[in-house]
Amino acid sequence: MEIVWTTHAYERQVEWEKNRGITREQIERLVRDPEQIAPGYRDALVAQARSGGGLLRVPFVEVGEQRKLLTVYWTSRIDKYWVGGPHADPI
Repeated sequence: MEIVWTTHAYERQVEWEKNRGITREQIERLVRDPEQIAPGYRDALVAQARSGGGLLRVPFVEVGEQRKLLTVYWTSRIDKYWVGGPHADPI
């Protein structure tokens, strides 16, 4: 699968790397092998994994064999986003 970075996703990753050390490689690993995929807004899906006491989330859309990354962010609100709650087993 090919990973396509939007300008916004790239810019956000750079910011999160400064703030929390989240690397481009870490994001690409997550998108290729997420701990969980949750429904997103409209046609988007969200690759996510628990990380650093919170949740790293990468909304994307699938276009053929590509995953186009829309943004990147980390949140401490696991309860809000984890499908099945924070203690559920990953998909």
